[in-house]
Amino acid sequence: MHKEKLIFLDFDGVLHPTHFAGESPFSRAALLEESFNLLSPKIVISSSWRFTDNLEKLQKTLPTFISSLIIGATGAAVIGKHPRFTEIQNYLQSYGSADWRALDDSYWEFPNPCTRLIRCNPNTGIADRQILELNQWLIQG
Repeated sequence: MHKEKLIFLDFDGVLHPTHFAGESPFSRAALLEESFNLLSPKIVISSSWRFTDNLEKLQKTLPTFISSLIIGATGAAVIGKHPRFTEIQNYLQSYGSADWRALDDSYWEFPNPCTRLIRCNPNTGIADRQILELNQWLIQG
């Protein structure tokens, strides 16, 4: 039996450059569409946007091919070492066992090395290299 695949999705530095002057929000999201349409992983929002907008509003803001796969968001912010990683671990404690990856540019919020982090460049957002890494993980059994 295969474990469920979960993607913990950050927005800034992933779906668009961190400083997206001149670029619209989610300008890089379309790169994920083919992967998500073919392989339909479950998505958990780990972005700090979860602190200002509720899940329903975030789902309306995101492209449909992403919002239709969202099952939740990580919980309260964690202060201390590797906060995003700890937030994911806290989520998984209540969710249960899953094979997961984090699409994130904030590598310092994860232990080094973290084999579950697909690290994006904050200046560009997600690019072909991360899509390739994501697809390899999604298609493996």
